[in-house]
Amino acid sequence: MKKLLLLVLLLALGAGGYYFYRSLKNGPKGALVSAAAAVQTHDMATFEKYVDVNSVTTHLVDDVAQQGSMLASLVPGGGLLMGGALRMIKPALASAAHQEVQRYVETGSLEAAAAAAPKRLVNLSLTGLASRVVSPDSEFKGIKYTREEGDNAFVGLEVTQPRYDTTMVVEVKLRRQGDHWQMTQITNSGELLRGAAQLEKKRLLNP
Repeated sequence: MKKLLLLVLLLALGAGGYYFYRSLKNGPKGALVSAAAAVQTHDMATFEKYVDVNSVTTHLVDDVAQQGSMLASLVPGGGLLMGGALRMIKPALASAAHQEVQRYVETGSLEAAAAAAPKRLVNLSLTGLASRVVSPDSEFKGIKYTREEGDNAFVGLEVTQPRYDTTMVVEVKLRRQGDHWQMTQITNSGELLRGAAQLEKKRLLNP
């Protein structure tokens, strides 16, 4: 009887483990892992399954446009390019950002992504700007938190900032899409840009 009870317990744990694995694979964390894997294999179609590139880049353009002169320390002449000037060409800039993201996924190169930005618009690469916040030397430390609110989920990703000897948390928003989750926004991009600008100013004042 004890052996039968033990067998039932093991089967239950095994089934629980399977469903836990399934929930992780199909949950918000699994979507981010799948998106990261798609970057490694340069698979844009799979990447776009887990990342709504248009939504992410459109929100990013909005956040960048709101920063104004705060970004002057991150982008040469940045204070002149931000605000109203960027909002006027928002659709074109969002489309250009989509090209940059696609080029990065296909090549794995930030330089190639920045080169894909049409220079006739504004001499501003969103992937180039992002690399000033999360540098090529940055490392992923882990998931700080996960919060689900109905069909939306928020995941905090902790990343190192070697340039400033600190860490930061990038919060991404995902939305349930049937049997999987899809990233739609970096919710704290404005905060991250302001933080990086302040750290860069301190670095320049205290070399």
